[in-house]
Amino acid sequence: DEPRWMPRQYHHFAEEGYKQNVIVHRCISEIARTIAMVPLYVKDKISKHKLPTHPLSILLNQPNPLEGKTIFIEHLISDWMISGNAYIQISYDAHNKPCELFCLRPDRVKIIPGHFNAPLEYHYVTAKKTRSFKVDAFSGLSDIIHLKNYHPLDDWYGLSSIEAAAFSIDQHNAAGAHNQSLLQNGARPLGALIYKSPSGHALSQSQRENLKEQLKSHYSGAHNAGKMLVLEGDFEWQEMGLRPRDMDFIAAKNTAARDIAQAFGVPAVLIGIPGDATYSNLSEARMALWEQTIIPLLDQMVNVLNTGLVPKFKETIKIGYDLDHIPALSKRRQEMWDKIKNTDFLTVNEKREILGFAPLNEDQFNHIKEV
Repeated sequence: DEPRWMPRQYHHFAEEGYKQNVIVHRCISEIARTIAMVPLYVKDKISKHKLPTHPLSILLNQPNPLEGKTIFIEHLISDWMISGNAYIQISYDAHNKPCELFCLRPDRVKIIPGHFNAPLEYHYVTAKKTRSFKVDAFSGLSDIIHLKNYHPLDDWYGLSSIEAAAFSIDQHNAAGAHNQSLLQNGARPLGALIYKSPSGHALSQSQRENLKEQLKSHYSGAHNAGKMLVLEGDFEWQEMGLRPRDMDFIAAKNTAARDIAQAFGVPAVLIGIPGDATYSNLSEARMALWEQTIIPLLDQMVNVLNTGLVPKFKETIKIGYDLDHIPALSKRRQEMWDKIKNTDFLTVNEKREILGFAPLNEDQFNHIKEV
């Protein structure tokens, strides 16, 4: 028979990927929870000062009444990882300022194409009604913020990492189903029950079915594991051990797991996949996760928020993120600080700007010299 692969639809990605595959679930959870723990801030683009009491800062820390910042970001990133797309709806207060942010289910959002590869509208479709969100033809702004992956064959929707890893996910799920079947049948490969009739007569079809039912009811399943097999008549039990082909099956499952982790950019050693010697220790693997996956995703998320959300406030502000208190990046941070500190062709304020600090004025300089 032809192999049956996962259909390329969102609910299949969510069902057979995120819900049923432990590797996919762990990779997405690892990425979403790691990004959600990174502090976000709002700062003035001119003075470089952070603005913790700005309405946008308050909104980012409590996007809506049901979700705080951490849960909201985890929700957003999980949608993005599962479907390749994530959508944020902006709600407004009486003064027409953004006051709430909500994540929309990606499979319910339909993009209405416009001219010049720009959406005309976003439709949020449920069983009861359809809500329309127009896109400004000049600014490209909308009450929907769309976060998506690059897709080489689609102008409107992003490519899911689950789709890229679909064959490996199918193989890994099939391996899990195979192991479950073994567990339900005694947690071992089946043996062979050999009938040796002294008269040379074979068992009838009804005798065969009756014997199979008796064996199934008395000896198969986890609750019957370890029971002694009692045979009557001219029967012989031939045990079937684990063959080299079965060993290859286990190795293939681990290979599929590593392929899935690779599609998401998560070092396999961090999610407990055996046989991965790419990194010498967990600290090195954790650093790779941040530098190759988490920080690029953070950059993309923050850029989209700066493009789609910040202009709603009509101020010279921007959203940033703070990595200074992330333990996994302590070594990287110390190396950067030492390099900038020992650079003699930069002024103090130039060094402070590189590190994300506001410049010092003359009084502050004089105070530092006195100290």
